[in-house]
Amino acid sequence: MSSAWLHSIRRYLALVLAGDLLWEMAHLPLYTIWRTGTIGELVVAVLHCTAGDVVIATASLVSVLVVSGPGEWPHRGYTRVAVLTISIGFAYTIYSERVNVTVKRSWAYSDMMPVLPWIEVGLSPLLQWLVVPAIAFYWTGASSRR
Repeated sequence: MSSAWLHSIRRYLALVLAGDLLWEMAHLPLYTIWRTGTIGELVVAVLHCTAGDVVIATASLVSVLVVSGPGEWPHRGYTRVAVLTISIGFAYTIYSERVNVTVKRSWAYSDMMPVLPWIEVGLSPLLQWLVVPAIAFYWTGASSRR
C-alpha cells in the first residue's frame, strides 16, 4: 500500500507519454511545419513537444501533490488531484501556446487549426490537455482501486 502513490505516478506518466506522443503525431498537420519541415524536423518536433508535454504533466502533478495532495493519495483525494493537475496543465498550455505562436513565433498554426479567437490559441492543444490526462488519470485510478 505504501508504494501505491509511486505506482500511480509511474502509470499516469507512462500513459501521458503514450497519449501525448500519439496526439502530437496526429495533430502535426495543424501546424505549418507539416508543409515546410523535413522528415527529420517533423520527428524532432514531435519528440520535443512530447517531452515538453511530459514535463508539464510531471510538474503539474507533483505541484498539486506537494501543495494539496493527501498523504493517502491515490486512495484518497484522487479526483481533486486529477482536476487540479489538469487545470494547471491546461492553464500553462494556454500561456505556452500564446507565447510561442504570437510572441516568440516558435511555431505557427496552419489554416486547418481551429483557433479560439478570444485567446488566440489552437483548439487541438487545448483538447490534448483535457483528453490525454483525463484518460491517463481514469486508467491510473482504475488500477489504484484494484
